[in-house]
Amino acid sequence: MNKVTDKEKQEHEEIYKEFNKTVNMTVPTLEKWLITEESKKVGFDSGDGESIGHKSGKHIIKILKKKKNDLTDADYKHMQKVHGYIARHMAQKPKEPKGSNWDYSLKNWGHDYLK
Repeated sequence: MNKVTDKEKQEHEEIYKEFNKTVNMTVPTLEKWLITEESKKVGFDSGDGESIGHKSGKHIIKILKKKKNDLTDADYKHMQKVHGYIARHMAQKPKEPKGSNWDYSLKNWGHDYLK
């Protein structure tokens, strides 16, 4: 088993904080969102008919359901990706965000800008 260094622990803690600050949808809310047609109609196809963001939402749910001590390196990598995506996407806010593809895409990544 790999021993986690103090530096890695510190990086994981920072990623955890950023993720929990930017992902503001609860598991039930995100689960309900991901079954909507609006959720499925936005984003870039990952190659199998499902968008990258939609797949990300499913991974976010798995992460949110885990205890912190059970998070894997892959989870932390995805958490970092989610935080980066949300930060970049928020900088591109359109004039009419409500009900836009921008809004829907953010929700796929676990962020409701109205909260």
